[in-house]
Amino acid sequence: MSLVRNLHVLLAYETVIGFVIRMALAFSGSASLANKAVRILPHIIDTVLLGCGFALVFALDHSFGESWLTVKLLALLAYIGFGVLTLRASRTPLRLLGAAGALLSVGYIFLVALSRNPLPF
Repeated sequence: MSLVRNLHVLLAYETVIGFVIRMALAFSGSASLANKAVRILPHIIDTVLLGCGFALVFALDHSFGESWLTVKLLALLAYIGFGVLTLRASRTPLRLLGAAGALLSVGYIFLVALSRNPLPF
């Protein structure tokens, strides 16, 4: 199971790095954001990341009744929403709001994952 956990951690870092790169492309107005690989690769990474997460939940006999997993999943939904806002908004203030929300959400996800506490502060 350590292989799955290590893959999950690696993909978590990769998805954040990929988001930051795509965010920079969005803010710069780069046409590279429309590149097929740039559009598809994040979905592949995120799908495998989510699959590893579910595998860990079931293999380690956790449940979504554990509050830290529940808030981690809710924060993931917030991260996705803010990420969509960042990459698709046509106005800079909305993109800035999306970027700040996405980075704060993913930071919270990392803190919760490391502490296994819904209030890691």
